[in-house]
Amino acid sequence: MIFVTVGSQKFPMNRLLSKIDDLLEAGTLNEEVIAQTGYCTYSPRYYRSESFLDKEKMDELVDACSLLICHAGSGSMMQGIKRGKKVITVPRKVEFGEHVDDHQLELAHAFCQAGYLLMTEDLSKLEEQIRLSAAFVPQPYHSSTDTYINLLTSIIK
Repeated sequence: MIFVTVGSQKFPMNRLLSKIDDLLEAGTLNEEVIAQTGYCTYSPRYYRSESFLDKEKMDELVDACSLLICHAGSGSMMQGIKRGKKVITVPRKVEFGEHVDDHQLELAHAFCQAGYLLMTEDLSKLEEQIRLSAAFVPQPYHSSTDTYINLLTSIIK
């Protein structure tokens, strides 16, 4: 199952949801797709969706998915990264009215360069990224918080 999430920003990200429908209609995607659509006004035709999900349901879907496709919100990306999931991120862009600035683009590039995920700004390349994700092995995430706690624990003992 592919899980798509656009987070809870009060800006729609209809272009991503529409592209997923296009790929399903064309037969490029032949896995079940479930999406969390937030404030989007686009209604998916070929997959199930809900506007908002509680934390437990989000966790359940991220755990169950073979691929997470998401906007480049830090919370959405980290849900997949921390679980070692294959993640493709599509940053929200101001030019499409999806956010107030392009900070998601910067964040997505940093996570991509670190090897945690795949990304595309251009939805015409999403199909290619999905194909590449089959062989993609994400870098394991190591929390600096855990490192710091372990260091303090070793000092205190």
